[in-house]
Amino acid sequence: MERFVKKTVAGVAIAFAVFLGACKDEVTGSNTDAIVFPGANVSYSQHVQPLFQQACAVGGCHAGSTAQAGLNLSPPSYNNLMNHVPRLVTSGSSGNSLLVQRLEGTIQPRMPLNGSPLNSNQLTGVRKWIDEGALNN
Repeated sequence: MERFVKKTVAGVAIAFAVFLGACKDEVTGSNTDAIVFPGANVSYSQHVQPLFQQACAVGGCHAGSTAQAGLNLSPPSYNNLMNHVPRLVTSGSSGNSLLVQRLEGTIQPRMPLNGSPLNSNQLTGVRKWIDEGALNN
């Protein structure tokens, strides 16, 4: 029995290490700073989706059939984001949205994992999109 437990713990540890190592060390070929959010009327398709596509939907992270945590942010991603369990977005309340907490790093690990943090305009823009109702626009 003790041998079984040791093998099980070792297997879980290896699986966890593979899971954490699946994201690339850095996002390459993207220019997320070029994505600028307006002060109001934030559009998912024009602002949020392009940001997620460049910063999050990269190989080994939130893209394709092997997306980490089951969250595929490759276009079109709105339904994947809004229907994810646990809930990531609380429409109308960015302060209560796990998405914002992970992007800002108030809940670890900060996202994008191993990538540059989003800039203040982008964080404010994602918050504004959520506070404006998190519309699929």
